Amino acid sequence: MSQASTSRIGWASVTPALLWTLVFFVVPFVAMAVMSLTQKEGGFSLAAYAQFFQNPSYWRALVNSLEVTLIVTALSVILAYPFAWILAFIVPERWQRLALMLAVLPFWTSYVVRSYSWLLVLAEKGVVNSTLVNLGLLSEPVQIANTRAATVIGFVHFFVMLLTLTIFANLKQLSPNYRKAATDLGASGFQTFIHVILPLTLPGIMVGAFLTFVLAIGDYITPQILGGNNELLMPQLIMMQIGRRGDFASASALSLILMAVVTLAYLACARWLKIERA
Repeated sequence: MSQASTSRIGWASVTPALLWTLVFFVVPFVAMAVMSLTQKEGGFSLAAYAQFFQNPSYWRALVNSLEVTLIVTALSVILAYPFAWILAFIVPERWQRLALMLAVLPFWTSYVVRSYSWLLVLAEKGVVNSTLVNLGLLSEPVQIANTRAATVIGFVHFFVMLLTLTIFANLKQLSPNYRKAATDLGASGFQTFIHVILPLTLPGIMVGAFLTFVLAIGDYITPQILGGNNELLMPQLIMMQIGRRGDFASASALSLILMAVVTLAYLACARWLKIERA
């Protein structure tokens, strides 16, 4: 086969993906960038971006989003790693498929339904408060719903499963010879984990953590339902610009700023993992 034929086949293979990316990402991105610079009275201006840097409430929304997302990511990793370890090394091989199926059950439920279910559980007369009061641990119900804690709980419930799958896949790929070699060299179980297993599974952890970061920082539903309007996050701020003010320029600018934050997070992860970029 000639080089020209190979080149044509290659272009024919990637053309559908390129067209998809062009139509559904590049064109909307360019349109949003242009809209962020467009003024209502006509002409172009950086006023929407200047408003973000000058308005303290806008900065606070970004800080709130970063704080919630980092807390959710950290808690999800801490909870998912032991769960993935149990599934990979403690649960018998014949039961692992069933255990994984049970682990992904939250993905089978509507995202909105899960959020409202947590709202009922965490409400003033919900399961959590009622149980704590009946056990005598609380004298009266506490406010959990419509707080940051409720938002974090709802997020963690979902993302622990996502991280568990990525870490589990990474753990299953490890050869058991690594642990045997470490044991033969006199390493304890803890030393084997810290110096052998954990470094080898960091790529899986970082992939799951980055996915969690991206999905959580751009999520509107969970903070709106579980957090109420007591704390403003970036997705809520963006929707507010559209729904209440009809300010599409500001909404576009805020969306691009949020996208820039996600891009910086990706670059930080890629550099830390020493991923080579062409």
